[in-house]
Amino acid sequence: MCNGIKMLICFLGMFLVACTDQNEIIPVKKPNIIILYVDDLGYGDVGFNGATAVRTPNIDQLAAEGINFTDAHSTAATCTPSRYALLTGEHGFRRDLDILPGDAPALIRPEQPTLPSMLKKAGYNTAVVGKWHLGLGDGDVNWNVAIKPGPLEIGFDYSFLMPATGDRVPTVYLENHTIVNLDPMDPIEVSYKGKVGNRPTGTEHPELLRYKADPQHSDTIINGVSRIGTMGGGQAALWVDEEFADTFTDKARTFIRKNKENPFFLFYSFADIHVPRLPHARFEGKTTMGPRGDAIAQMDWVVGEIITELKTLGIEENTLIFFTSDNGPVLDDGYGDGAVTKLGDHKPSGPYRGGKYSAFEAGTRMPTVVHWPGRVEPGTSAALVSQVDFYASLASLLDIELSPQEAMDSLNLLGALLGTTDQGRDYLIEESVATLSLRKANWKYIVPYPEDKIYPDWVQIDKGIEGGFIKEPQLYNLDNDAGEQNNLAKDYPALVNELQTKIEELRRAGFSERH
Repeated sequence: MCNGIKMLICFLGMFLVACTDQNEIIPVKKPNIIILYVDDLGYGDVGFNGATAVRTPNIDQLAAEGINFTDAHSTAATCTPSRYALLTGEHGFRRDLDILPGDAPALIRPEQPTLPSMLKKAGYNTAVVGKWHLGLGDGDVNWNVAIKPGPLEIGFDYSFLMPATGDRVPTVYLENHTIVNLDPMDPIEVSYKGKVGNRPTGTEHPELLRYKADPQHSDTIINGVSRIGTMGGGQAALWVDEEFADTFTDKARTFIRKNKENPFFLFYSFADIHVPRLPHARFEGKTTMGPRGDAIAQMDWVVGEIITELKTLGIEENTLIFFTSDNGPVLDDGYGDGAVTKLGDHKPSGPYRGGKYSAFEAGTRMPTVVHWPGRVEPGTSAALVSQVDFYASLASLLDIELSPQEAMDSLNLLGALLGTTDQGRDYLIEESVATLSLRKANWKYIVPYPEDKIYPDWVQIDKGIEGGFIKEPQLYNLDNDAGEQNNLAKDYPALVNELQTKIEELRRAGFSERH
């Protein structure tokens, strides 16, 4: 008989080996892997977590056929560090990461091990489609020539991207190393320091705007929306925001079709539901919540299209899908699109406090589904898991040995992710824009806000989100206080000290048992 972990693998029939009566280990076809990574989607924004103001039938079906994780987390309450952690297996705070400007150099360097490079070595064809926001080039990017390093230098075979975010220039698509449809006679110029080009800005001409914008988002107007930063040239290459879902999904379909006979990894990084929210006309009015709700409906349609493609090609049962989000929800993130006034009874954060940017649970507790027909039994899991664990868990699935310093914060939680155990992490760090938090089972500790740092009052004032940033320790028991209302720090000083010591230890050494 197989022994140890091999015995478990054989019994469950879930991994890349199978046992025969002769105790042989026989290779099984590698599964395709798809990560559906939504932007700014809150725990309560989907039907399977209680949403009623917007219908998400495709995602709900995915959850009904897979595992719905009720305590799964992004690593951070903002997008850049979450994406970095997902792709590297390393927390963003190790690089002092914040939300990157639109002209930032490539954050992940070619020499750094990544999830796509690991999968590529395992024989996978790899692609990223959608939002990037992890920097490009070596700084001071010339957008009119080959742009690298980028995704292709860190393990992706193909990329089709918006370079940063929808609200930042340049508002063009980047395919592999090249701007799509760029006219060399109309070169692109981008600046985040002063005005370039002759396009009007939101500050100069607010009457041209489809949505009122805050000062940060009041630079160059493109497609009736003012952006962060200024841009000149590149007229033929400009994207149309309303076409994001169709464009990215077409690219994803093409990649899947080309690789239907080969194992592939697709990182589909949604533009929805990040601002500016401009869903296609066929989704307008699908909800009562205005563009934000309609963008959620559009996002659900994309999920349905991907699933349909897998079924049409007959490869759904050999495809492992992760559906999740990069950080918590935000309503007003720079544009007056009615997200606040049209919210109604909808609760984007579900029962949790805070949202994007926040140290409270809604900042990182994400709607999360793992779907693998015939391999994953449908159900619900309360296991404490993090997106940073996808790296080590997939390495385990593929029987790949990671180097001692590779993916230093990623734990092998394959059993939890595939539903063979409800045992998740013992400890989990949550990053916000101002501090760190630590989960130990259902205890939640928020590190006091540093005395020497400028207080980020913009989170509350500009975004309307409770940050959870105070200069005293915070301790919550989520078993009976999911909304983090009753600070128990003064009642449990020994536990506070224990958790403070532990978070300092984890920051120094990382999480991986390989060290």
